[in-house]
Amino acid sequence: MRKVINIFETTDELSQFVAQQLIKQIANLSEGQFFSIALSGGSTPKSLFRYLALNYLKQIDWKKWLVFWGDERCVAPESNESNYRMACESLLDLVPVPKENIFRILGETDPVKEAIRYTETVKKHLPSSHGIPQFDYILLGLGEDGHTASIFPDQIQLFQSNRFFEVATHPQSGQKRISVTGSVINQARMVSFIVTGESKSEMVARILEKKPGWEHLPASLVHPENGLLYWLLDKKAAQNLHKTDKLN
Repeated sequence: MRKVINIFETTDELSQFVAQQLIKQIANLSEGQFFSIALSGGSTPKSLFRYLALNYLKQIDWKKWLVFWGDERCVAPESNESNYRMACESLLDLVPVPKENIFRILGETDPVKEAIRYTETVKKHLPSSHGIPQFDYILLGLGEDGHTASIFPDQIQLFQSNRFFEVATHPQSGQKRISVTGSVINQARMVSFIVTGESKSEMVARILEKKPGWEHLPASLVHPENGLLYWLLDKKAAQNLHKTDKLN
């Protein structure tokens, strides 16, 4: 695994960097190949998606995308809490990704059955590496509590699950969620944490500088075995880092 930490002045600069990552990866595809991506929910990805739709409509080959989600709340797709709805309104309804290339998690159905169904969907459309589906690119967020996807610190064992998708429970609301597990995350060709805002700065520093308790946080377990790991931060999220020259 190779880890790269980039700090940006603005969210737009961060989004531009992601856009260039996407263009480069898709350009490297062979004829007939597709680009598989697992999207994240949250306010920062929403800003990223809008930026891509507004500024890279023609530069990105959207028809080659296979779109999945790393996690989803167990709600209907029209719910304001739906990661699928957010991605559609911010990106997918605005760019020419073929509808048949979009594979949403059915948050409105039985979560246990849906985790199994979605696993099979992912396995069907992605190549396998060591028996595990391999994404080209996984976008991850970071919670203020150190969670990533929908794997929370009190359920960190889900990260190590042998299953590819699991049912998680939000520790405060009790809401059920479906989440990708670490086996899939760590098999990806590229993983990018996208983290902005002062509220995330303490957790960013704890994980990247390995402060006490860091190893008990789900986000600290993200280590793509044979891929690239990017931490893409704005200045506010990176403000508590003291050793950035030694972290790469």
